[in-house]
Amino acid sequence: MNRSDKLLARTFVFFAIASSLALAQTYPVTQGKSYKFEKVAEGVYYASGGAGSNNVVIVNDDDVLIVDNGVTPAAARAFLADIKLLTPKPVRTVINTHFHYDHTGGNEIFGPEVQIIGHEFVRKAISDPDVFKKEPYKTAAAVRYPGEVAAAQKELAAEKDPAKRAALQKQLTVAQETVNGLKTMKAVPPNKVYDSKLVLHKGKREIDLLFLGRGHTQGDTFVYLPQEKIVCTGDEDEGTRLAYMGDALFDEWVTTLEKLKQVDFRLALPGHGVPFSDKSIITAQQDYLKDIVPKAAALRKQGVSAEDAAKKIDMTNHVKVFTEIKGPGAEVRGMRHLYDWLAEREKK
Repeated sequence: MNRSDKLLARTFVFFAIASSLALAQTYPVTQGKSYKFEKVAEGVYYASGGAGSNNVVIVNDDDVLIVDNGVTPAAARAFLADIKLLTPKPVRTVINTHFHYDHTGGNEIFGPEVQIIGHEFVRKAISDPDVFKKEPYKTAAAVRYPGEVAAAQKELAAEKDPAKRAALQKQLTVAQETVNGLKTMKAVPPNKVYDSKLVLHKGKREIDLLFLGRGHTQGDTFVYLPQEKIVCTGDEDEGTRLAYMGDALFDEWVTTLEKLKQVDFRLALPGHGVPFSDKSIITAQQDYLKDIVPKAAALRKQGVSAEDAAKKIDMTNHVKVFTEIKGPGAEVRGMRHLYDWLAEREKK
């Protein structure tokens, strides 16, 4: 390929990406008090803007199924209130894609008429009496959200513009509600579990719950709509956003993502970030995982602590997809876990 051909190819890729992004912005939007709902298919909505996870609403013939429910009971109540803008039908099924608090914090608000479904590992993890003493909840409750409150208070005190003050006040209120909610939140596990695949029929709609292998945690669920060719990925793949790695099984995660690429989908709805359709984004997540392990192993072999490795490790070669990378470094909880994972592998 000559230079002009390469330039033409790059130009085509650029415009293809631009067109894809433009297409993603054309979904009809319903704006609730807390959540924005993008209608990605008939009866299927991607909900973002609330506290914690991005969620999915699936309106069926007689009822509603939701995928994940946010960080606290207050977030889940706000979510349910906004869903009423879409339909008067009741929520009768909740899917927990995995056990992390920012996706399951609202489990406790649902009564016995609601079926909460998750992988069998999710029930085990949430039923652990020490679940609130572990990551990622531990740092979120003690550091992250209190830090957001302090930051919002500081910005609010300095801001003079009325419109910006109103936005900051809303941000502060959400952060304060989250801090309070995390203090009193109850660990409520799913009341129905499955091990590898569960097929639900909701009127004319088929909804498949798939466990494709361990990865982001030991029990993540993909929610797949075969007629619509839509897959909800939870945090197994967050598109162009790096997922939390504090519970990861790094090698198995790569394998699970390979299975995800075999699923016939036209649109992926992640637990954080934005919807995507290009499977090369999944490959980019695999490449990141395959790269961070040997780099961390080399630093560990040199005697570098996990905390220092989190500051030093250079993953900037992945910035083209993961634009949040601003320089050397990685999330410290993920690095600590990666060091522990490497140590366990040495014992085998």
